[in-house]
Amino acid sequence: MTVRTLDHPARADIRLEAVLHALSDPVRLQVVRFLAGLAEGEEAPCSAIDLAVTKSTTTHHFRVLREAGLIHQVYRGTAKMTAIRRADLDALFPGLLDAVLTADAARRSRVPVG
Repeated sequence: MTVRTLDHPARADIRLEAVLHALSDPVRLQVVRFLAGLAEGEEAPCSAIDLAVTKSTTTHHFRVLREAGLIHQVYRGTAKMTAIRRADLDALFPGLLDAVLTADAARRSRVPVG
């Protein structure tokens, strides 16, 4: 039986510029916001996150987040499960993720959605 695996950067290889680039896109920020709202260590299937983009575009956004080191993905059966790499991000860039999510929440409260 073949096990499908995905490449993830090691903690030491996560670069600030890649993280900031990944977070600069509204769709990817929506994914991170959703995952950050889960309990610590909890995973979610990609399909649990309602994104207003095509499946191929969704795949692209998850790949950017994974390659930047923001998320970890693993196959469980046919589902690709995703979790935020909170411990790695907080160790490398203390307070960054919380600051980005706080700023995003403040922006969303000022700007009507839709």
